[in-house]
Amino acid sequence: MEHEQTALILVAGTGPAGLIAAAGFATAGFPVTLVGPEATVPDGRTTALMNPALKVLDRLGVLEDIKSKAAPLKIMRIVDATSRLIRSSVVTFRASEIDEDQFGLNLPNSVLNPALVSIVAAHAGIEWRRSMVESWHLDAGRVRAVLTDGSAVEASLAVAADGRLSPARQAAGISTSARAYPQAALVLNFGHSVDHDFTSTEFHTETGPFTQVPLPGNRSSLVWVVKPETATELAALDDATLSMRIEQQMQSMLGRVTVEPGRQIYPLSAVTPLRFARDRIALVGEAAHVFPPIGAQGLNLGIRDVDDLIGIASENRSDPGAAKALAAYDFKRRPDILARSSAVNLLNMSLLSDMLPAQMARVAGLGVLGGFAPLRAFFMREGLRPGSGFAALAGGLRRPAR
Repeated sequence: MEHEQTALILVAGTGPAGLIAAAGFATAGFPVTLVGPEATVPDGRTTALMNPALKVLDRLGVLEDIKSKAAPLKIMRIVDATSRLIRSSVVTFRASEIDEDQFGLNLPNSVLNPALVSIVAAHAGIEWRRSMVESWHLDAGRVRAVLTDGSAVEASLAVAADGRLSPARQAAGISTSARAYPQAALVLNFGHSVDHDFTSTEFHTETGPFTQVPLPGNRSSLVWVVKPETATELAALDDATLSMRIEQQMQSMLGRVTVEPGRQIYPLSAVTPLRFARDRIALVGEAAHVFPPIGAQGLNLGIRDVDDLIGIASENRSDPGAAKALAAYDFKRRPDILARSSAVNLLNMSLLSDMLPAQMARVAGLGVLGGFAPLRAFFMREGLRPGSGFAALAGGLRRPAR
C-alpha cells in the first residue's frame, strides 16, 4: 500500500551522485526509476570521502566491501610552494585533534563506482532504464521524461544528477553563473619509496594546487593543477621524466616516485546555479555545483545534497516535487553550497593572483589556522560537517569551568 501514497522518484544520471541518490531514495522507501547508461569509460581518479559521506555509504550497504581498497586520511597538510615574496608556513590538520581516527577515506573511482552500480542493480525498489533522456516535459503536477528508447517516465520529483551541463537543469529554466579558469588538472596515480603515513599534502603553487592523497600501500593519487598547455606537456612526458618532475615538485617528500599508467586531463571551471530546484526538478552533485579540485569538496557536497533532498522528500512523501518541498531544499542547500564554492574559488583566485593583497590575505588566513589550535579544530569540524564547528564552539563556551 505504501507505494500508493509514496510518489515515484526519477533520478537522471548514473555517475556516483545519481547512483547514491537512487540507492538512498529506494532505501528511504520511495519507488525509483534511474535513467542513464552504465559508465563504460575507465576512471583512474580517486575520491576523498569524508566521514559524514562514508556514513551515508555505510547506510546504503556499500562501505564494508570497499574500505579495504581505500586509504584512511589521518593528516592533511597545506604547504606554500609558491616562490612569492610572502609565503605562509606549513599548516597541518590532524584528525586526532578533533578526536577522530581519520578525516575520511581516499577511494579509487574504479572501486567506488562498481560498488554503487551493484547495490543499485540489486535493489528491488529501483527500475534502471539504461538509456538517455531525450526530452523533458514539466507541468504543475508532474515531470515527464521521454527517453531515447522511445519509452517515458512520469514522476513527482526528478533528481538532476546529470552533470555539469545538466539538461534537466536547462529544462527547468535554471540559469547559472559560470567561469572557465586558465587551468587544467593532470590526474594520475604513482608509487613512492617512502611511506605516506596516511598524510595528504596540498602544495599551493602559482598555477594552483598540487595535491597528493594516500592510496593503500606505498601509492598515492595526484591532482596537479597547472596551465592547460603545461598539463598537455606534462602528460606527454615519458614515465621516467614525469616521475622525476613529480618528485622534484614534492621536494622528494615521498622518496623515489614511479608514475603508473593512465593519465587524464580535466579543464577547470566553476558553475553555480542561481537556484537549486524548480519546476519539480532538484539539482544534486555537479548539476548543483562545479568548482576547482581544492580541499576534497566535490562528491562530499553532492552526498550532502542527496541526503538533504531525501530528508525533505521523506516529509512530503505524497508529493516530494511540490513547490514547498523544493523551496525547502533550495533554502537548506544554499548556504552550504555557496560557502564551499566561494571559499574554494577565492582560494584558487588568490593562488593565481600576483596582487599582494590577495597573497597577504591567503597567507594571513593559513598563518592564523596554523598557529591557533581552536580555530584549526573549528575548520576541521566545519570541513567534515557544516555547522558542527559552530556546535562544538558553542558547547565549549557553555561548558562550565572546572
